[in-house]
Amino acid sequence: MMNKQVVTRITIVSFIVGLMVAVQYNTVKEPSERDTRDSWEIRQELSEEKKRHSQLLSEILSLNEIVNEYKNTGTEDQGEILTNTVEQLKKEAGLLDVTGPGVVLTIKPAMELVQAGFPIKPISPELLYRLVNEINRFDGQYIEIDGQRIVHTTAIRDINGATTVNGIPISETYVEIKIITETFEKAEKLNNYLNVSSFKDTFYIDNLNLDIGKPVRSLTISEYDGSLSNEFLLHKTEISN
Repeated sequence: MMNKQVVTRITIVSFIVGLMVAVQYNTVKEPSERDTRDSWEIRQELSEEKKRHSQLLSEILSLNEIVNEYKNTGTEDQGEILTNTVEQLKKEAGLLDVTGPGVVLTIKPAMELVQAGFPIKPISPELLYRLVNEINRFDGQYIEIDGQRIVHTTAIRDINGATTVNGIPISETYVEIKIITETFEKAEKLNNYLNVSSFKDTFYIDNLNLDIGKPVRSLTISEYDGSLSNEFLLHKTEISN
């Protein structure tokens, strides 16, 4: 009986060890698809991941400050703190108008190309959501496209040949994009990035001009004109296509 138990235990241990070795092998073996990225692309991706990590840490610190503030105040002041927190969450969800420093972008036909006989093309959904995601990556806090507030549930899609935002077709020849940032300094940083990025050239390939306005200290973006489900209010996602 004792020998049988020993054999059983040895078998179990051997199985676990073998499983660990197999997992380790699968972890370190060469992937089936070869990574063809160069060192610069890998460094860029690493930089983006570090920035996301920094943003998460900032959000955690902000939430901790709210919790500490709530704990260290009297009962009468706690209601005001909660009210301010709810108002801030509503702004982030798109349920309230927001005013702050920012930048205005304008997408319109490149007239010199139109006069040369090139056709006028409306902005494609792919190019528009790439621009939105890039704005988000460089600290664009709130965005409005042709009067449509960008929220967590926003989709930019082609519907029956028209580019739509929140299911609403946008203008084909003149699109205004409002961007609000946390501070005026961040608005200047976003403006500088967009001016030196390759996005302007990408728009020009589609016979469009991307005009980047100077940073302003006060800009207003309207609230989201639609209904939001509660399950999306506290989640941040990239804009989908």
